[in-house]
Amino acid sequence: MKIISSPEEMQKQARLLIQSGEDISFVPTMGYLHAGHVSLMKIAREYADTVVVSIFVNPSQFGPNEDLAAYPRDFERDEKLCREAGVDFLFYPNSENMYLDDHSLWLSEEALSTVLCGASRHGHFRGVCTIVAKLLNIVQPDFMVLGEKDAQQLRVLRRMVRDLNFHVEIIAAPTVREADGVAMSSRNKYLTPAERKEAVCLFQSLEKAKALFAGGERGAEKIKAAVRTVIKATSGKVDYIEIVDDETLQPVQTLEKPALLALAVKFSGARLIDNTVLR
Repeated sequence: MKIISSPEEMQKQARLLIQSGEDISFVPTMGYLHAGHVSLMKIAREYADTVVVSIFVNPSQFGPNEDLAAYPRDFERDEKLCREAGVDFLFYPNSENMYLDDHSLWLSEEALSTVLCGASRHGHFRGVCTIVAKLLNIVQPDFMVLGEKDAQQLRVLRRMVRDLNFHVEIIAAPTVREADGVAMSSRNKYLTPAERKEAVCLFQSLEKAKALFAGGERGAEKIKAAVRTVIKATSGKVDYIEIVDDETLQPVQTLEKPALLALAVKFSGARLIDNTVLR
């Protein structure tokens, strides 16, 4: 595995790979890797000759009161996991070479990014779109593997790739969960032992919603109320519980076609998200 920190060097390597006829799969991450990330790397290997993983804690997607400084970092452990997963290139840039001092161009998606996390994390998806567009221009992959846990991010980036004609296919990978159902996340580290036990409420509430849907319930408000009841039995504070159209992310009242049930719940140490598609 080759570790590259320079965007220019990574772009040069990508051009050489393309010229030699190799396909590239890409997994963008913010590091502090876990089994969920490793699953993305394994899927990436199924699609291409070369797998590139990036690690970059992107400052532009954090709000002023969010956890940029405290975001967990452990490069040595991340490097080990990437090597064990058979990654070919680990792209590890820094803020100085990704955002020049006079950086002045940003990308904004103006339909899918205004709801759910976008409503409470202003500017977040502007930062996400900008950094992913930069990474795509640097790595030049044929495939990019993203996790379904970040449902809104997945849909926003699909729209960006479509609207800006990026030559990349996005592969959606299933959410990887702990034994009790909690979705794997780097931010789970912030939870106290008691909160970690309570965090299963997100998964339990999704399972409750799926059971209601399977039983014939199609009223969004009734399903959301059942979800809220499960979460209110814990110390978690609801940021949002929304049922939206799976493509447009606009709220629905009656589930007549695939709908995304998305949750964000705040504990004292972390804000957790989870989702499921009701179809």
